Amino acid sequence: MKIIVPMAGMGKRMRPHTLTVPKPLIPIAGKPIVQRLVEDIARVCGQPVEQVAFIVGNFGEAVEKSLVAIAGSVGAKGSIHYQDKPLGTAHAILCAAEALEGNVVVAFADTLFKADFTLDTRQEGIIWVQKVDDPRPFGVVKLNSNQQITEFVEKPEHFVSDLAIIGIYYFRDGAYLRRELQYLLDNDVKDKGEYQLTNALENMKNKGTTFVPGQVTEWLDCGNKDATVYTNQRYLEYLAGRKENLVDGSVQIINSVVVQPVYIGKNVKLQNAVVGPHVSIGNGSTVTGSVIKNAIIQENTAVNNANISNSMLGNFVKFEGKPFDLSVGDYNVIIS
Repeated sequence: MKIIVPMAGMGKRMRPHTLTVPKPLIPIAGKPIVQRLVEDIARVCGQPVEQVAFIVGNFGEAVEKSLVAIAGSVGAKGSIHYQDKPLGTAHAILCAAEALEGNVVVAFADTLFKADFTLDTRQEGIIWVQKVDDPRPFGVVKLNSNQQITEFVEKPEHFVSDLAIIGIYYFRDGAYLRRELQYLLDNDVKDKGEYQLTNALENMKNKGTTFVPGQVTEWLDCGNKDATVYTNQRYLEYLAGRKENLVDGSVQIINSVVVQPVYIGKNVKLQNAVVGPHVSIGNGSTVTGSVIKNAIIQENTAVNNANISNSMLGNFVKFEGKPFDLSVGDYNVIIS
């Protein structure tokens, strides 16, 4: 099995956090979003993962090394591929053309999921979907009475279906997918100005490929700050249900209360504080005289005399004050 992870987007809706780090490397319950995604896919594959191919922009050597390490954490080889221009989902996947062989999962790196199944590799193609209230921002599918996909529609302006494609796909024949993606580029087949994966899927279906929907227990979005904080909340609950230990043994808890579920990294110090529920705190951070709930605080950040909720604080932040809803990027100092 190979996993293809397109992640070259700039993550503008997650600024200021994406000014210093790509969105897929923002932590959820102590691990980068993309690492959580790769681990979750590896867990349901039912077979060893041979390669994880990451399609990136100009993220730098340090980020690329961390991605290769993420692949290694599931026993796979990591490879880096580049998308220099945002030309659409089909173009992004094709940037990793040499990895499109055999069984392939394509997973876009701004989504996480909860699931309890083993991937059925006998299927020709599986497209994971979830019902949504407003399908207009998504690609959607229509089904027939046999629960097979009959139509793919990219961001429909009028109602077609409420089954939104969540951004995770399985293909039994990666080389076949590669040829269909290349056809779009060679013939300049675009939808809304970009080369779309859904057009390739439609062509494959018209040639007789059977696609079936896959269903996850929960679809967790990381598209903006509020969605990411909520995803952190749900993921902490998920990990707590699996009885994972999320508080490092080096944590100092001085006259403080920790309300589970929380993730607390290495060498964190809590003093005269109430932390949780649904809080993730990165390595080397300190929280003093504060109440924090439903928040993500990254590494080496100091929070003093604050009351924080529904918030994200980046790395190397110094914050003192009493706002309740924050989104603070790396290396900021805020005293109110």
